[in-house]
Amino acid sequence: MKLDAAQVKQTMRQLDAQVLPEDHPAVPQLNNMFGDHTFFIDERGLEILEPSDSPDGQTGEVISLADWSDAELTKLKPHDPEPTGVTVVFEQSMH
Repeated sequence: MKLDAAQVKQTMRQLDAQVLPEDHPAVPQLNNMFGDHTFFIDERGLEILEPSDSPDGQTGEVISLADWSDAELTKLKPHDPEPTGVTVVFEQSMH
């Protein structure tokens, strides 16, 4: 799930994570491996959001893609996508 700027801000308020900027050198490789997503990094590793099956379609489920493989949090070890049980709620924006 590719997030717009408002969704990224809302996600950042709900998760203790940092967004990986689009111009980060790892993003093209991550897109090749996992598809076109907005990527987040936290103390657990690399995560994305996928749309949840909510009736209003205004939530995203946090999915873990890779875990840190070193104590310095500099190397990620990819694994099969795993739901984390965490959901982000997107507020409707007023225009």
